Amino acid sequence: MTTDSFYDSLPKVRSFDSLSAPEAFAPLPPDWHLCCTDIVNSTALVAAGRYKTVNMIGAAVIAAMRNALQGEAFPYIFGGDGAAFAVPPRHQETARRVLAALRSWTETEFGVSLRAAMLPLRWIRTEGQDVRIARYAVSDHADFAMFSGGGLAWAEAQMKAGAFEVAPAPQAEPPDLSGLSCRWSNTPARNGIILSVVAQPAPGADPQAFARFSSRLLELAGELKDNGHPVPETGPRLRFPPAGLHLEAQSSRGRTPLILRKLYLLAHSALAGLIFFSKRPVGGFDPLHYLSVLKAHSDFRKFDDGLKMTLDCTPGIRDRIRQHLEQAAEVGLVQFGLHEQDAALVTCIVPSPVEEGHVHFVDGAAGGYTQAAANLAAAFGGRKGAA
Repeated sequence: MTTDSFYDSLPKVRSFDSLSAPEAFAPLPPDWHLCCTDIVNSTALVAAGRYKTVNMIGAAVIAAMRNALQGEAFPYIFGGDGAAFAVPPRHQETARRVLAALRSWTETEFGVSLRAAMLPLRWIRTEGQDVRIARYAVSDHADFAMFSGGGLAWAEAQMKAGAFEVAPAPQAEPPDLSGLSCRWSNTPARNGIILSVVAQPAPGADPQAFARFSSRLLELAGELKDNGHPVPETGPRLRFPPAGLHLEAQSSRGRTPLILRKLYLLAHSALAGLIFFSKRPVGGFDPLHYLSVLKAHSDFRKFDDGLKMTLDCTPGIRDRIRQHLEQAAEVGLVQFGLHEQDAALVTCIVPSPVEEGHVHFVDGAAGGYTQAAANLAAAFGGRKGAA
């Protein structure tokens, strides 16, 4: 295995529960670079009702890199108010250009400041941290990277302190965000609560003890229908005009006037809405099959230097999850944050609606991971303290 083929060579794990074990992860090669992004003052944007914008920008980081690498697989993870990814040496400058363009674009298009940093794995390991990766296959056509080792959390803290900054590029062309979409309406909770969970190992926590804790947390979520998956079999709601039409137009317009892009997307959404309403295949597109794949390809739970979940949760399971977290926190094993809302939202990357490689990022619709992480930071002084 060469350093460039590391990610392609990783085995794809089919059981999410098995990812709680530290041995499920492999260390990134030392000459790779870790890249991370984060929206400045995202908690204030959430409070102002702009969480769909926050999620869109976080997903845009992934969409821009996917397009820049022309579909080549690389490890990435969506964090709600940002995203992180890793690249081998040959893609280092591409990643730098994409991040620089994104920083200028978010400021110009949305008036939102995006932090971005890039740092070598060797530096992270010098500081006693690590970045380890696993590939979780949700189907034969899509998988998500999982991160462990503490290195990503350390890198985010360095980014917020101003280290390893990727400077914005004001003259750069807008990033290619083809396939990025947010037309679905919010998905209401069917069990009463959409629960955002952020659980991280406390400093010095034993990895095996945290693995046992994570397994128990997943068992509790497993008592919910579909493990608490917030997206129903019928998919999210699609209203007309779509709730995220303006955001999608801003994200995909490039140099096109905004009104023209909105008119195009309005017509496209009307046609798509008719197809979904009819529930009948048109050409190579089967709306019912698409919705079933959407659910399967949604990242409602992930390992991101800890365990994050967006659960459609009953009050009873919520109380048991909180008790499990509090007990682990009392013995110095875990730091955690929770946030409750009444709906989830989905942001999508769909390179082609007739192919099955589309992926979907799930978060709570009223603060989600951003607010849960802020609650963690308020309680424990965690890594999101400067969100």
